[in-house]
Amino acid sequence: MPRYLLAGLLALSPLSLSADVLVGSWNIEHLGWNNDKAMPQVAHVANHFDLLAVQELMDPVALSALERELEARSGEAWSSMASHALGRGSYEEHYGFLWRESEVAYQDGAVVFIDHGDVFSREPYSARFRDVASGERFTLATVHVVYGDSVGDRLPEIAALADYWQWLGEIAPQTPRLLAGDFNLPPDHPGWAPLRALGAVPAITEGRSTLATTAGEYASLYDNLWYDAERLTPDGRGILRYPALLPLDHRASRERVSDHAPVYLALNGARLEPIPAAGGGALAVGGSRRRCIDLNDSDATRLAELPHVGPARAADIIAGRPWRGATELTRIGGIGDGRLGEIRGSGLLCGDRG
Repeated sequence: MPRYLLAGLLALSPLSLSADVLVGSWNIEHLGWNNDKAMPQVAHVANHFDLLAVQELMDPVALSALERELEARSGEAWSSMASHALGRGSYEEHYGFLWRESEVAYQDGAVVFIDHGDVFSREPYSARFRDVASGERFTLATVHVVYGDSVGDRLPEIAALADYWQWLGEIAPQTPRLLAGDFNLPPDHPGWAPLRALGAVPAITEGRSTLATTAGEYASLYDNLWYDAERLTPDGRGILRYPALLPLDHRASRERVSDHAPVYLALNGARLEPIPAAGGGALAVGGSRRRCIDLNDSDATRLAELPHVGPARAADIIAGRPWRGATELTRIGGIGDGRLGEIRGSGLLCGDRG
């Protein structure tokens, strides 16, 4: 039986990993407010992952509703947990975790960080999980950095993440760490220097993860997964540009699902295989159905819509036909494993199976 959803999770070192895994992080904009959220579509996107860190959860009841929707959609048992409300003043958010019970189990240690310097508006939340197949344990943490009025308002929290990273290492020594979140800062900003100095590396370094107001366009790269480079060696990473999978256009996706696309980290040979929702792929603005992009059939204009594929590489793709699968795109100059992961993670390719 083919599997596009991934098993297992993190071990004490890259060599001891026994099963593939795809870990996701998603700011599901104001999940839990009365905002006409398209929960079946949210669940379809979330069902691409075995473990998902959720930011901008406004009411834990909504996380339980998403869990039930996932169970109905996947036919499998899921679990979830949420933090208590966090924030200053009248505005508060929760964090959440969702996981597929056949692959991942909660181990212990679900806790909100005791902020040593009272820097965070919403202190990070973490828990230890266990790979059901191997029994290995790992730590997953999540945070939503304050946006503020300027980048300068965000930098104190970014700097404080170094203290948090060290604390995660102290409470679970030798355990791999992942820090997922909406950081409101691109990974190449100098403000990340303290965290980088501790061996943390961003999974996503190219592309954009927030849906712009203009149809089909994406804005900032604020969402990411930072990982412990000493203990983890990812096989893939990327951004799941989910509107291409849904019977909603870009604008409707932004309004009824989220203005953020989930990001992911793949380990031990895992890969993301985007699956269109029932009813076909995305709808273009104006309501006409948008076809997926076929490496062997689509014209240069459609090919150029793929991430990192402009007119020149589109011409190279046409010249290189026939293609047996997307993995062969690394034959084209400038498309390495990282860019290939983003092309496949875009959800635009037809029937991508390698």
